[in-house]
Amino acid sequence: MTTYVHGYSKRETTRLQDQADALVDIIHGEAIFPPGSRILEPGCGTGSQTITLAANNPEAIITSMDVSADSLEKAKSRAAHLSNVTFKQGDIYDLPFEDESFDHVFVCFVLEHLKDPDKALLELKRVLKTGGSITVVEGDHGSFYCHPRSKAAMQAVDCLIKSQALAGGNSLVGREIYPLLRKAGFNTPVVVPHIVYVDDSKPELVEGFSKNTFTAMIEGVREKALELGLIDEATFDEGVRGLYRATEEDGTFCYTFFRGTAVKNES
Repeated sequence: MTTYVHGYSKRETTRLQDQADALVDIIHGEAIFPPGSRILEPGCGTGSQTITLAANNPEAIITSMDVSADSLEKAKSRAAHLSNVTFKQGDIYDLPFEDESFDHVFVCFVLEHLKDPDKALLELKRVLKTGGSITVVEGDHGSFYCHPRSKAAMQAVDCLIKSQALAGGNSLVGREIYPLLRKAGFNTPVVVPHIVYVDDSKPELVEGFSKNTFTAMIEGVREKALELGLIDEATFDEGVRGLYRATEEDGTFCYTFFRGTAVKNES
């Protein structure tokens, strides 16, 4: 695992929940599994996706795992009302489960933070039953654009892309889901792009996605970007203003998420 570039602040926890709420249909629209299914959710973090996954699959048996003990404590607290979830601390590169332990694996916003996603996918395939499926959901920060166009805003976004790369992650991983699944040996991978387009006619997305998810995420790397010398303070702040400008009544936001599904068949 690489360093989590967004940090572990209270604001980041709130941002993750805002993101989960705003994108629930994209992330969980097809993540409905048969009753009795054993589902692994690696990299669950503070449980932002766990709550919806468990609520949508009340008769499934879900194991949500994360490497961070602090994040797991928050996740346990938030999911205390759910009876079908068990939390476990563990490393995605060395899963504490026997071979073929799960019917499905649900991976959401995890690969972007990994130095070695190939190794992680091979390990996830190991614990997946033959005939079982994997779902991978990732964004791609290189897919973002807005109106009015702002050069400074794009430079600020690029700071997140570069910061994550320097930390060993890949915020452009959405476009790589298909080849990653193929390389790991999963069968019949299918990747579907989901474009989030936001204008003034969608006030819930203006607040939930444009402001509270995407712009908040960019604001969160300000200190790191300045520390690394990726941008000067005035340009970064101008860029953030440009992002907020695109949330006004004549502005638009556009971003693409990718959801990949595949199956583990016999070799």
